[in-house]
Amino acid sequence: MFTEPETWVAIAFIILLGVFIYVGAPRTVLKALDDRSARIKAELDEARRLKEEAAKLLAEYKARQASAEREAQDIIASARAEAERIAAEARTKMEDFVTRRTKTAESKIALAEAQALADVRAAAADAAVTAASTILSQSVKGPVADDLLAKGIAEVRKKLN
Repeated sequence: MFTEPETWVAIAFIILLGVFIYVGAPRTVLKALDDRSARIKAELDEARRLKEEAAKLLAEYKARQASAEREAQDIIASARAEAERIAAEARTKMEDFVTRRTKTAESKIALAEAQALADVRAAAADAAVTAASTILSQSVKGPVADDLLAKGIAEVRKKLN
């Protein structure tokens, strides 16, 4: 058994393990592993904390974006409503303007008709008076004719004007 190399390798390995245990290698290795485990745990905790912080920031930015979009929609809706109000107001003013202009034109036309009618009546009255005075002056003579002529002319003027 001591002549086989595997036995000596096993004995050397056991001695090496004994030396490592005597020197404290397992404690050093375990301490190194514990330190590395603690460092990995700290890094994982830091990564978790950063992930949570990033998630909070993401949620905050999404909320801001949603708020900005709502505000933009409100501004657009307000602008549309204002534009519609201004357009309706302009239509109303235009309709009022057209109505006033129409009424003004109608009143001017009515006034012109009335003036034309008055001018025609006045011309007719003057013609009637002239004709009546001519006829009466030729057929009736004297003071009776003058009195009758004055009454007739006054009466015709009252009725025609």
